[in-house]
Parts: sequence; C-alpha cells; structure tokens
Amino acid sequence: MRTGVYPFTAIVGQEEMKQALILNVINPSLGGVLIKGEKGTAKSTAVRAIADLLPAMRAVQGCRFRCDPEDPAHLCEDCAGRTKQGEALPDLSVRMKVVELPVSATEDRVVGTLDIEHAIKFGEKKFEPGILAQANRNILYVDEINLLDDHVVDVLLDAAAMGVNTVEREGVSYSHPARFVLVGTMNPEEGDIRPQLLDRFGLSVTVTGEHEPAQRVEVIKRRMAYEQDWAAFADTYRSGQEELGQAILRARRLLPQVGVSDALLSMVAKLAIQLGVDGHRADITLIKTAITLAALAGREQAGSADIRQAARLALPHRMRRRPFEEGALDWTAVEAALQD
Repeated sequence: MRTGVYPFTAIVGQEEMKQALILNVINPSLGGVLIKGEKGTAKSTAVRAIADLLPAMRAVQGCRFRCDPEDPAHLCEDCAGRTKQGEALPDLSVRMKVVELPVSATEDRVVGTLDIEHAIKFGEKKFEPGILAQANRNILYVDEINLLDDHVVDVLLDAAAMGVNTVEREGVSYSHPARFVLVGTMNPEEGDIRPQLLDRFGLSVTVTGEHEPAQRVEVIKRRMAYEQDWAAFADTYRSGQEELGQAILRARRLLPQVGVSDALLSMVAKLAIQLGVDGHRADITLIKTAITLAALAGREQAGSADIRQAARLALPHRMRRRPFEEGALDWTAVEAALQD
C-alpha cells in the first residue's frame, strides 16, 4: 500500500524553513530559497509536503507547460497563438508537483534543446522541453545544490528570477514560461556555493536538529504514527492543512494589492547601506518579502515589522565576502538602523 506525503503542518519546529517555503509558494518572484543544514532535519520532507498542501489549480489541457488559462500574460507561444485566433483554451484540474533536478544534469537537460536541422528544413521551431519546462507552475527541487555545476545553477537562478526560459542555438531562439519555486538544499559539510551564486537566492535558512528533549520526542512520536497508519495520521492534520492552503491562496490574491510606503523604502535602503550589502538585490528582495508577509497576514500595507521579519530570511547569506566564510548578521545593527 502506497504511503502518502507527510503533512506539512505535522513537521515539528523548523519555523523559519516552513515560513520561507510558504512565502515562495505565495510569491515565486522572490527567487527561491536555499535550505542549509545537517542531514535528517526534514529538508526534503518539507519541500514535498508544501506541494501536497495546495489545492488543485487550472491548466490548459494538452499544454506541455501547464499554462494557466486565466493568466494570459504568461502563456506559452502555442497557447497565446490559439488565444489570438479566438480559440477557447480547454482546461483541466492539476496538482502542483515537485520536479527534482539530479546533480548530474547537463545544461541541455535543464533548459531543453532546439532541433536546428528541423528549423532549416521546414522553417519552423521544434523544441524538446527540458526540466525547466516541467517545472513551470511547480516546485523545482535541487538536493545537494552545492554539488551542481555552477553554470547550471546560474541558469536555474536566471529562470527563477525572470520567470522565462530562453534557449538559443545557431540564431534560432525559443522562449517559454518558467515560473517555478526554486528550492535548493545542501549540507555545508559536503561543500559550499560561491557567494556570487548564493546572493542570487532570494531567501536562505539554516536548519538544525531539535535540541529540546520534548521536541525530539514529539518528532519520534509523529514519525512512528505516520509510518504505522499514514491515512489516520493525515486525517489528524487535515483541517490544519486545508486552513493553511486557503490562507496561501488568499495571500496570492491579495499580493498585487499590497502597498509599501516611501518611508519603508527609505528604511530598507538605509539598512542595506549601513550593513554594507553589495548591490541592490538585497533591497528588492527585502521589500518583496515584506509585501508577501503582509499579504499572508491579510494586510494591504507592509510595515516595519514585516521588514524585521524579512531581514532574517533575506540578509544573512548576503553578509558573506569570501567562499566558506559563514554569514553573520549583527541584529543589534539591524535594530538600530530600523529604530533610526
């Protein structure tokens, strides 16, 4: 008998990791999350659980990119062409899934390939979809991302930031939507990621095992109950799962309406300057995260409390200057800058 996915709301502790995943599911433009931590800390479990948490979504029937028929701005070439001709796009109900990218994946396997010979002979593009095509409107999960080729990581982060994957070969190019939630996990003991690539991740969290005996006991109890009878275990958390899933959907709908004041923008800019953060990516990510936090809370205006919370997810991994140097964020300096 097949065992179901472990419920997201049943995971003990790891609040920052769970929050970072929820925020990225609400707002994929945050740029993904990097989860660093020792083995056995529910990293993979949480990634698979967040996908199972969400209700089914609408997708164009027969579309290899699972386009959203209600989002004309992000349709693939085929779906957009059918819409322009006045054709109604038939749809069906699908669930968000986790698409795993193996560490050994090549660039062609990730981005897809163009058949140049077909284009020359017939004057039309023939595209063979890659992993990024499968990942559209899904979660792209890369375990041990620190062992992945740097160039492939760069391609992933570009697509995650832009929401589009473009393949160019011999003057022929093809683009398709690639709006996904990028989740990378790694054990720092097995190697590190260059700071230049680390900065491209929107959020980052570090997870450790529970150190309170009561919490560790609860982890054991829940895991044993899940393995003994997963259906009964899932029923115990069903109402909490549905409540959180609906909260995420409400936040998605509210997100475009959430505003941010000029005073808050100024606060973030001054904070980044005082902390010596390079570039502007940290500022933008901080604001986006704060807006998403406000949407999750059901508010139409982001505030300084959201900035404080966002800083814990968006800044620590940007404090590094050299490879293998641990990120360190002086929270006293953060609080002083926010108070000022």
